[in-house]
Amino acid sequence: MHNSEGYKVIRQWLTEKGFSAFPFQEETWQHILSGGSGLVNAPTGYGKTYSVFLGALIRFINAHPEDFRSRRKNGLQLLWITPLRALAKDIGRAMEEAIAELGMSWQVGIRNGDTSQAERARQRQQLPEVLIITPESLHLLLASKNYPTLVKELQLVAVDEWHELIGSKRGVQVELALSRLVALNPSSPPAIFGISATIGNLEEAMDVLLSSLGKEGRIIRATLPKKMEVLSIFPDEIEKYPWAGHLGIRLVDKIIPIIRESRTTLVFINTRGMTERWYQAILDAAPDLAGAIAIHHGSIEPGLRLWVEDALHEGILKAVVCTASLDLGVDFRPVETVIQVGSPKGVARFLQRAGRSGHQPGATSRIWFLPTHSLELVESAALQQAIDDSLIESREPLLLCYDVLMQYCCTLAISEGFDPQQLFAEIKKTYCFRYLEEDDWRQLVSFLAHGGKALQQYDDYNKLEWIGGRYHITSRRLAMRHRMHIGTIVSDSMLKVRYISGGYIGVIEEYFISRLEPGDVFTLAGKNLELVMIKDMTVLVRNSKSSKAIVPSWNGGRMPLSANLGRMLRQQFDDASQASYSKRREMRELVPLFDLQEQLSHVPRANELLVEQIETRDGFHLFVFPFEGRLVHEAMAAVLAYRISRLHPISFSFAMNDYGFELLSDQPIPVDDSNVYALFSPDDLLNDILRSVNSTEMARRKFRDIAVIGGLIFQGLPGEQKKARHLQASASLLFNVFQEYDPDNLLIRQAFQEVFSIQMEETRLRDMLERIQQSKIILQFPERLTPFCFPIKVDSMREQLTSEKLEDRIKKMQVQLQK
Repeated sequence: MHNSEGYKVIRQWLTEKGFSAFPFQEETWQHILSGGSGLVNAPTGYGKTYSVFLGALIRFINAHPEDFRSRRKNGLQLLWITPLRALAKDIGRAMEEAIAELGMSWQVGIRNGDTSQAERARQRQQLPEVLIITPESLHLLLASKNYPTLVKELQLVAVDEWHELIGSKRGVQVELALSRLVALNPSSPPAIFGISATIGNLEEAMDVLLSSLGKEGRIIRATLPKKMEVLSIFPDEIEKYPWAGHLGIRLVDKIIPIIRESRTTLVFINTRGMTERWYQAILDAAPDLAGAIAIHHGSIEPGLRLWVEDALHEGILKAVVCTASLDLGVDFRPVETVIQVGSPKGVARFLQRAGRSGHQPGATSRIWFLPTHSLELVESAALQQAIDDSLIESREPLLLCYDVLMQYCCTLAISEGFDPQQLFAEIKKTYCFRYLEEDDWRQLVSFLAHGGKALQQYDDYNKLEWIGGRYHITSRRLAMRHRMHIGTIVSDSMLKVRYISGGYIGVIEEYFISRLEPGDVFTLAGKNLELVMIKDMTVLVRNSKSSKAIVPSWNGGRMPLSANLGRMLRQQFDDASQASYSKRREMRELVPLFDLQEQLSHVPRANELLVEQIETRDGFHLFVFPFEGRLVHEAMAAVLAYRISRLHPISFSFAMNDYGFELLSDQPIPVDDSNVYALFSPDDLLNDILRSVNSTEMARRKFRDIAVIGGLIFQGLPGEQKKARHLQASASLLFNVFQEYDPDNLLIRQAFQEVFSIQMEETRLRDMLERIQQSKIILQFPERLTPFCFPIKVDSMREQLTSEKLEDRIKKMQVQLQK
């Protein structure tokens, strides 16, 4: 390679800029030149993009050493798939700069939801040499009539941020698109390179990506030191009775100096609603920061979002309060400091956020952890331990997503049509569908062609027509409808928010707005807005001076704790008895809380499960602390309630958080040494889950998303979108029809499968019960509420009380408990 023309040109360009290539970049170039595929694993800020992009340039220069600068219209050479629109602009900018400085004539194009019609029309005639595209837009490209000729020159496909895509239906979309690109040119298919941050199953992640190629790949790791500093923000006094959400905002004064001392700070908040509150709180605490601080989350209108991203680039902003919308590899050079408010719920997510700071090679990533209640300090200690031991979560790939496959078949039927036998062989090469049975494939195609057993009378479900040995969709109405709904992200119905006088503010979930009355005041994009009325899927508002505003709740904000972080947490409690000698200040600060917990009840070791039974004015409480995250606890609470009610007919109400759960009853709960191990047994778990939760109702909910992705439900044309309620109703109707007339329907099977694996984390629940069987179960009967169970108790009161009343009630409870 070192003697090749391409390498010399690139090396000279880098030298002129005062740079030299990292060994992992050179290794990637070498691998690309020898026709290999693989996965690049490097920390943010070390030129991952260049490792693949410059490889494509070297390859092109080597192929055309005489005229590589002047050659134009070479057709698509490099397809760059990225999960986020915000990334596309950044990457495009870096590539165009390099191409211009090298004096080459390559064009860089972007194709996503923001691309103009004129630009798309140009791209349909002639694609640029580099096309940066989202998974959804790539499928739209496959839905255009002449796509095989547009991509016939393709040499290399890069899949950026692959760790974000694997394990999601968008990842499955990428797998299917790659299988098509490979099949178009089986003798010399394009090389495929993933770019990924560190996850626990990198090898598997690469296998999923390269599955269609059917050949071995290579993981190229950048073994580079990335210094990481995790600093906790400590409250002045540790509350012995902690409760969620309350401490955070009160610590706002402690982050103002951090913001002032750093050039730029990103403040990550877990939910969109809380970003609005934090933005307000920072401005109230430091009014002089007005204009130098901004807010950024997925529901803010795109113009404002782009302004924030550009202002960050230029270093105009002092701080940005944001949610996961800024999580990915957007390269904001000036960011010096990151503050994470509340639990990031997983090690990988925490590392990724930390990596937003100190983007230059060799710079230290600095992340401050701000607890929203005192027990979260243990989480900070657990995160630091996990980083020291480099324990990072895996992202498990999805299998047999029939809804995505249905959508894909329709995509191909709109453009060039498909031959079912040939397509079956092609799809079987992907990781997701390698276990697809021929009978299921036939059922799926027949369902698309004739509506299956249940829907054959309805024209809208007779989509495919057999013409000239291939299936096609010829109806223009169906084709247009399908193009509008390509994608796998189904959110709650979003309504636009506008001023009555004109002017767009952002979007909000219908679920939240439907609970408000005209005259109510809510916050969005840092403004207090009064609801005037809702008209044609638009919420009309005016500015409000009211100091009390309702913060929107977003359904998406309840991520569960990862299994990995749960395990690290249990290990931290192992050392709680020696906490005053701990090397971590977080544990030392919590000594008073641990002492009180030990005095009233017990602090569980890593090989123990603590169960507390307490009687209060509200009734009889059973608290259990497995530290396995909200979803597992929700399922376990239901199973435990069902198992207890078989011993003794009792009814329960439940509450849970990431650390444990509560069953509450009006009569004593019969759990003791004689039956406790049986109650936590993994035996007959699946049947007990089916009997204990309304799994049919949960599957019905999941089915709504599956039916939208699979194209069974139409969400309406722009301007006439169906209400989410109508969607749920039509999905519900289809669900009932299938259950009655076509119970073996693939989509119904998928709905139940998703309930168990995704919603209930059934494998993790089973692992937990097997762990408990090997553990020691400690039954305690405290006289009063303990520091561990207090936050769960508070969570169960949230539903009934307004936030002011809740705060008063908790203060009274704390005073009584301290006596």
